[in-house]
Amino acid sequence: MDAESFGIEKGYGSKAIEWMNEEAKKEGLKFEARLYNHEIETKSFGSFEMFSWIGDAKIAREITIRASKRFKIKVIEGGYKTKQFIMKISKNEYGMVRKGDRVIGQIEFTASRFGSKWTVTKEERK
Repeated sequence: MDAESFGIEKGYGSKAIEWMNEEAKKEGLKFEARLYNHEIETKSFGSFEMFSWIGDAKIAREITIRASKRFKIKVIEGGYKTKQFIMKISKNEYGMVRKGDRVIGQIEFTASRFGSKWTVTKEERK
């Protein structure tokens, strides 16, 4: 599995990605992350550098939360989809904004089905 709706607080992207990849390698986990030069701006939570990853979803979520704790930063844990099947021109995903173990908000992303990057359509503070 892979996803591109995960994010790291702006300014910490390369440092956090490097740390996550090293941790995964050290622990023998199937996970690799890369920044893909896309930033999103939110009104409630600030700016995030988006990254894509390859591997297991559970490991990706866990290691992203650990990076948030380690660097004391906000992260977006994305990749959540609705259970209902709706045929649309765009695709939607949802993400949780975390700071350490705490969920501080939720975000809804939208992107074109034809390769466009994610944009924030809704945000909600907890």
